[in-house]
Amino acid sequence: MARVQGSVSFDTDRCKGCELCTTVCPVDIIVIDTRRINKKGYNPATVTDPGKCIACGNCAMICPDLVIRVERVA
Repeated sequence: MARVQGSVSFDTDRCKGCELCTTVCPVDIIVIDTRRINKKGYNPATVTDPGKCIACGNCAMICPDLVIRVERVA
């Protein structure tokens, strides 16, 4: 069975850094970027290794502010 690959993107200026997305990622590629502060004054979420995304959509479903977009890549 072929592995599904995904692409995750964040509206980082709207992210509150609640960390919910980091707890549901089955491949542990979502972290809070402590080196960056967004327009709202929060550390936003980011992806550490985009190539490992499996497009499960867990992060987008749990995000209370709808700042995460997941797409399947070929």
